[in-house]
Parts: sequence; structure tokens; C-alpha cells
Amino acid sequence: MTDDPRKWMWAEALQMLARAERLNRTVFNPPQASQRGIGWEPPADVLETDSMVLILVALPGVDPKEIRLSLQGGVLTLSGERVLPQELRTATIHRLELPQGRFERRVPIPPGRYEQPRTGVSNGCVVIQLVKAPLSQATKVQP
Repeated sequence: MTDDPRKWMWAEALQMLARAERLNRTVFNPPQASQRGIGWEPPADVLETDSMVLILVALPGVDPKEIRLSLQGGVLTLSGERVLPQELRTATIHRLELPQGRFERRVPIPPGRYEQPRTGVSNGCVVIQLVKAPLSQATKVQP
């Protein structure tokens, strides 16, 4: 590094611009669909109480009845599709920020025994309840 502040400040500014450009390409380029046709992953929160594990998944506009759930090997997999309603398909789109198309999310869950998952909706999130089952019931989930 040199003692001339103009030179090192310029070099740092160029490095910051290069990092910003890389970040811009990463964040603002839409993900490509996977080989299985999965285009995006919704964000999820996992919370545990004494009696259950709650998984909240941000899926506004997606009917929980249309979501497929699978619980295997300590991972809850949910998948489905968000599509534009038929009446909006001819509309002029000024902004479309909510992802559309097929989604899948794999969420590791704490080890334990759970009853069949229950789903509902709360504040734009799909809520999946995994009620902890007594040892004599349900399937044990290993990490």
C-alpha cells in the first residue's frame, strides 16, 4: 500500500464497485429452474414448543390444500406451485416481485416422534404443525 491516500482510496473504491457488481448479478438474476422444474424456495421459520414444532413458510396466495408434504429422514419437504390467477393473466404487469412457478423447500426438523402434519394459514404464511406424539404413536424422525 502506498502513502498517497488518493491511490489507495481509488483502489478500495474500485474493489467495492466490483463487489457490488458481483452482488447485483447474484441477487437480481432470477434463479434458473432445476432439472426437476423447481424454480424457487420460499423462506421458512422453524419454532419448537413443548408440544409441537411449527414451520412457517412465506407463501402468500398459495392454498395450503395444494401443497404437498413429505416427512422423511428428519426433513420436511413441501412443494407446490404459485400461479397467477386466471383473471390477472391478461393484465398489464407493472411489477411482479412474488416468485411464480414450481417451488420446493426442504426443512430439517428436530428429532422426535410426530403426528400427521396439520396445515393452516396465518398472516400470509402457511403454518405446518408437527404435534409431538407419545412414544407409542407416530413415526420417529431421526436427524
